[in-house]
Amino acid sequence: MNILAINCGSSSLKYQLFDWTQKAVIAKGLVERVTIGGSYIAHEVPGREKYKKEFECPNHTVAIDLVTKTLLDPEVGVLKDINQISAVGHRVVHGGEKFTRSVRIDENVLNTVKAVAHLAPLHNPPNIAGIEAAQAVLPNVPHIAIFDTAFHQTMPEEAYIYPLPYEWYEKHGVRRYGFHGTSHLYVSKRAAVLLGKPANECNVITMHIGNGVSHTAIRNGVSVDTSMGLTPLEGAVMGTRCGDIDPAIPIFMMQQEDLSAKEIDNVLNKKSGIVGITKRFTDRRDVLANAEQGDHLCQLAVKIEAYRLKKYIGSYMAVLGRLDAVIFTAGVGERGAEIRELALENLEHMGIYLDKKRNAEAVKGKEALITTDASPIKVFVIPTDEELVFTEDVSAILNDTYSDHMTFEYSFSKPDYQRDGSK
Repeated sequence: MNILAINCGSSSLKYQLFDWTQKAVIAKGLVERVTIGGSYIAHEVPGREKYKKEFECPNHTVAIDLVTKTLLDPEVGVLKDINQISAVGHRVVHGGEKFTRSVRIDENVLNTVKAVAHLAPLHNPPNIAGIEAAQAVLPNVPHIAIFDTAFHQTMPEEAYIYPLPYEWYEKHGVRRYGFHGTSHLYVSKRAAVLLGKPANECNVITMHIGNGVSHTAIRNGVSVDTSMGLTPLEGAVMGTRCGDIDPAIPIFMMQQEDLSAKEIDNVLNKKSGIVGITKRFTDRRDVLANAEQGDHLCQLAVKIEAYRLKKYIGSYMAVLGRLDAVIFTAGVGERGAEIRELALENLEHMGIYLDKKRNAEAVKGKEALITTDASPIKVFVIPTDEELVFTEDVSAILNDTYSDHMTFEYSFSKPDYQRDGSK
C-alpha cells in the first residue's frame, strides 16, 4: 500500500510517498512558488541524486499533476502506474470543534472545512485547494483529512475557554483550538522514546518554531494547553504574525490609521512578527546574519523572540508541575542554536542546564540532547515528521484500526524507528 501525504500551503506543496508494506519513504519533494510564478519541483528518492525541474504551476491542480507525473516518470519516478497510489492524506489546519480525529473526506467533510476556513484564512483555503486538486487528479482513491487542531481536543475547559461573553463560544465557537498538532504529537512521542518512558507517563513542552510558531504543554502524553488560539495568530512571535499583543492595539491603530478590519487583519498576519520588527526579514538566518553585523532591529528581533520563548517555557512548567523535557522542532527550532541558547539562558534554577557545545553542534535532521547529562530536565532537538503522522492515520482509517492519539501505537514511537521510515 503506497500512501501519498500532501501538505498544501498557499504557494507550496510538500509531498511524501510512503510504502506501508516496507515501512519506508520511497519519494518525497516540494513544489515551490505555486500560483506566483517561477515555480519548480524538487524531488528526492532515497539512494538517487536530487531532481529539480522548473515548471509553471498557476494553481494547485497543476502542481498535483506535476507531482504525479514526476512519480510516474520513467527516469526519476518510482511508480509504473497511478493506481499504485492507494490513498492520499491531506493536512488541514483548522477543523473547528467538529473534528477531533482524522477522517475520510466526503462532501460533508469538505463543506465543514470550508465553513471554518475564516478561522485560518492563511491555511485552510490552500488546504482545500489541495484536496480538490488531488481529488481531480486521483478521483478513485480514498482521501483522508488530518487536522492540526485534533491533537489539542484534550485541553480542559479552563485552558480553551476565553474570558469573553460565553455566548460567543456558544454561538460562534470562539475558543482556543491550537495548531501544529501533528508536529507536537510526533515530537512528544519521540521524546518519550529518548527519555525511556511510556508516552502516557511523560510531561513535556514542545516548541514548534518555524515561520509559524506554537508551543504545547503535554501532560501524560496529551495536550493540556497550547499557545495558538481561535486562529494561528495568537501565541509566540512568528515570521509574519504578531502573536500575543494587547487586544486594544488593533482597535487603536484602526482609529489612528483609518484601517478597515480586513486591512488590520492583513497587518497582524502578514506584516508583523519578525518581519514587522526588522522591516524586511522573516528568515531567521537572515535575521541572525544581520544581527551579527550590528543591525539593531535584527538584534532586537532575536531578543524578543527568545524572550517570549523563555516566558512560555516558564508558564508551561507552572501548568505541568513535574517536567521531563523541552523539545525544539521545525526549521528554526532545529537550526537556531543562538535562539535556543538565549531562550534557555539562566534557567538552571528551574532544572535546565544547557550544554552550549551540544547545542551548537546539533545538526538539522538529527535528534540531539542539548542539555548536560546531569540536567534534571532534558532538552532535545527533534526533527518533526508530520507526513509520517498523516501516513499512520491514513493506514489506520483504511484498516479500521484507528483509535486516537492517546492510545494508537505509532511506529515512530518505537525505539528502533529511523526518520527515513526504515527499521
